[in-house]
Amino acid sequence: MPAASALPACPCGRTDSRRRALPYAQCCGRYIDHFAQCPAPDAESLMRSRYTAFVREDAAYLLATWQAAHRPARLDFEPGTRWLGLQVRAHLPLDETHAEVEFVARQRDATGRAHRLHERSRFLREQGRWYYVDGKLI
Repeated sequence: MPAASALPACPCGRTDSRRRALPYAQCCGRYIDHFAQCPAPDAESLMRSRYTAFVREDAAYLLATWQAAHRPARLDFEPGTRWLGLQVRAHLPLDETHAEVEFVARQRDATGRAHRLHERSRFLREQGRWYYVDGKLI
């Protein structure tokens, strides 16, 4: 197996204790690629994996991790969008089943115009699995 530094970095930008980027397989990949067996352990990990799923245009994962009462019927991606980075500003566990994550995600659209998405997202834990509920733009 290649050294961790030789593997592709996870798009979410999470780092290890030495501030080295974690590889996709050791970070969000374990939740996205093994959804049934490996749920995200907390709201921040779920939010990071959802960002990575947007980068990878993985609608199935995004819909599966959306809380059922708030889940859209379908999800479309804007052609030509490039995600540029994620910064988690805060992870706020509210109780055993509720949490919020504030983040800034940067992207560039097909015309080359840059955008920032600054959101405080709400998460709900049901039957041992975290789900995205909704978000408020900041």
